[in-house]
Amino acid sequence: MQKEENPPGFFFVFDGIDGCGKSTQLDYAKRRLTAEGRKVVTTREPGGTVIAETIRTLILSPEYVEMVPECELLLYAAARAQHVREKILPALAAGAVVLCDRFDLATYAYQGFGRHISLDLLRTVNTAATGGLSPRCTFLFDIDVDVAFDRMAAMKKKHDRLESDNRDFFSRVAEGYRVLAQQGGDRVMILDAELSKEELAEGVYGKIVELLE
Repeated sequence: MQKEENPPGFFFVFDGIDGCGKSTQLDYAKRRLTAEGRKVVTTREPGGTVIAETIRTLILSPEYVEMVPECELLLYAAARAQHVREKILPALAAGAVVLCDRFDLATYAYQGFGRHISLDLLRTVNTAATGGLSPRCTFLFDIDVDVAFDRMAAMKKKHDRLESDNRDFFSRVAEGYRVLAQQGGDRVMILDAELSKEELAEGVYGKIVELLE
């Protein structure tokens, strides 16, 4: 599949470790943009299509604690390949603003820094999965791991397979996100996830409008 250089739509990603508040901020952005009359498509990774959501269930199920990192990586890539071609690219071609909960940055942070898989291998696998598609901007919600754990505990929900990993794992992932964000230039916007929801929403919306215009 060849990458479309200038798709009429706009692709934005909300990313960060569990408990950072990214999903809440995505919802705020969706409501505000929709109220302005813009065509907005929201989605998530892994997921977004029937096939990708089925893969998501397999990846995150706490029943499969024996899953090895390489299997995990390839399942994520398979879900992304389906997601990009079935949902994201058609939405962009139709001129929509696509807001996605996680994308390729998460692969490098979780499977690279968290699972210690070679970043070179990850780039090869990810390029095959995305066909070269990249977000116009990724909003990275940076948060202290202990604060994130406290937030997750307050939710009192059953943890999935990844959420059940220890603090050391999430510390590596969080640091990986920071390193990757520094390398991402103006395509990654780092936000302090401990700011108020309102302050974060304004920062995100301001950047989206800047890029849309």
